[in-house]
Amino acid sequence: ANDVIKIGVAGAHTGDLAPYGLPTKAAAELVVAETNAKGGINGKKVELVAADEQCKPELATNVASKLVSEGVKVVIGHICSGATKAALGIYKSAKVIVISPSATNPPLTKSGEYPNFYRTIASDDDQAILAANFATETLKAKKVAIIREVSNDYSVGLAKFFADEFVKLAGDPAAIVATADYNTGDQDFTAQLTELIAKKPDVVFMPAYFAEGAIIMKQARELGAKFRLMGADAMDNPDTLKLGGKAAEGFLHTTFPYDPAMPNMSPVAKRFTEAWKAAYPDKETNVNGALGYNTYFLILDAIKRANSSDPKAIAKALAETKDLPTALGLLSINATHDAEMPVGIIEYKDGKRVYVGEVTPK
Repeated sequence: ANDVIKIGVAGAHTGDLAPYGLPTKAAAELVVAETNAKGGINGKKVELVAADEQCKPELATNVASKLVSEGVKVVIGHICSGATKAALGIYKSAKVIVISPSATNPPLTKSGEYPNFYRTIASDDDQAILAANFATETLKAKKVAIIREVSNDYSVGLAKFFADEFVKLAGDPAAIVATADYNTGDQDFTAQLTELIAKKPDVVFMPAYFAEGAIIMKQARELGAKFRLMGADAMDNPDTLKLGGKAAEGFLHTTFPYDPAMPNMSPVAKRFTEAWKAAYPDKETNVNGALGYNTYFLILDAIKRANSSDPKAIAKALAETKDLPTALGLLSINATHDAEMPVGIIEYKDGKRVYVGEVTPK
């Protein structure tokens, strides 16, 4: 056992949100195989312990207890903010390091409640602020509306941060012309969309998951909506285009600067893309895979620099991470344990996902 470093990978590996969790798991399996083929980390083999909680908080606590009992030192995950929050208390008591590639709820790091938690993704507030900047500066939007999943913390939080920043940039609270709510599992958005169409916004911000988001796109176009739809990172999935079809044309969403077809790819991004294609020729990768890849390499880098797999030593090395080359650009970990990294924009044009570029606040 002393010759093995156990790393957990926890998230939705089955269920509706598996398209977010499986790329992270696949990327971790890919890199662990590469690492062990080269002799491991500091002379020790890596054992990956996968655990599925379907992004459900009530399952996440059981998963956390299981991983702790199996002697895991570091966990890649969890994937969803609600499940992450449910599990963090257990990891905190066990002094296990947790690094999420996708749990973006700001208080998870910024409240200071979970000193053992880090993330390799920008938080919702940073992402939403940049989305509002893009809507203002590039799309020249004067009026926006919001449609949000009112029972989901991710959606509600992003909607609030976007609205606050857009009002600040517009200098007018009336610039938000409407906010429409729906609940998890809804399939008919006609009433909400009819209300939004009547307000004639230039842009509707939709912080949805891709399954509901694709339905909203289709129903908006069927109702004759003229506004531009804009979403966030939860829409960054190949199934968005598959499910949305022609209704996805013109759709925009924030993302993190990786796409398998992006121009001017960095050497690390090229290495990840080529390794993924070789290992999984029948699976299309996306930013979720790249974020999982980054998270593992952040852990690898910290363990190497610490020359130890002790969580306290790893934590110290993580806090000192500065300008680490990754598949999504240079990564630094700041004082709140958040990743400092760019935010990108994807646009759907002619049936394809097009990486527009990065956006910075004005």
